Amino acid sequence: MILLIDIGNTRIKWAHLSDGRLGRARATHHAHWGASDFARVLGSRPRFDRIIVSSVASAKINDALSRAARRAKHPKPEFVSTRRRACGVTVAYLEPWRLGVDRFLTMIGAHERYARSVCIVGVGTAMTVDLLDGAGRHRGGAIIPAPPLMVTSLLDGTSGIRKRARGGADGRGPALFGRSTRAAVEQGARYAAAATVERAVGEARALLGHAPRVILTGGGARDLQPLIRIPGVLLPDLVLQGLAVWATEG
Repeated sequence: MILLIDIGNTRIKWAHLSDGRLGRARATHHAHWGASDFARVLGSRPRFDRIIVSSVASAKINDALSRAARRAKHPKPEFVSTRRRACGVTVAYLEPWRLGVDRFLTMIGAHERYARSVCIVGVGTAMTVDLLDGAGRHRGGAIIPAPPLMVTSLLDGTSGIRKRARGGADGRGPALFGRSTRAAVEQGARYAAAATVERAVGEARALLGHAPRVILTGGGARDLQPLIRIPGVLLPDLVLQGLAVWATEG
């Protein structure tokens, strides 16, 4: 039995891997978590052969997980780090260690699942777009704020918009054009993110000579999917799927 853990900037997901089968994923927010909070994920008695972790969180959060495992006599957590090559994937970054391990693992999970080129869109606190060709070669990526962070940044960075977005009628419509400042900000952010995905697929088509399959993952992917005019596959737990591949091949 292996415990797989994905610690993002704001959320934690985990699932069990047993006999090569990935169990049901669970998720929650991890703000201000300490060792006692991680103990609820690990359980009070040792029952895992390995604990494999993807983390883009702070060292403090990672240390809390390690302390919880040590106190309950679980195996020491294995924190995955990005490599130039692993599990059939070759990273394009000039300095591979600078690529977030969550993006690295989504590419591993996608390459295992689809033997073709893919455009992987991860929607969390940030929104990442990575292009992987059919041979497993990473062609590079892009990072923008995810829609909620776009909204927060705009409200924090302006006075007039922030004041006009506070309270009042909702003003949301079925399309881009909102009828209140708050709706206009939120719709603008969501459609900007969707447009980035569509532009990425166009650029990928020019680079590869064909359009890649679009894969949407992360906590905010489901909300963004209806706005993207290119069909895509929703795989919310792709990091965990990448960890499952890593557990046997990494």
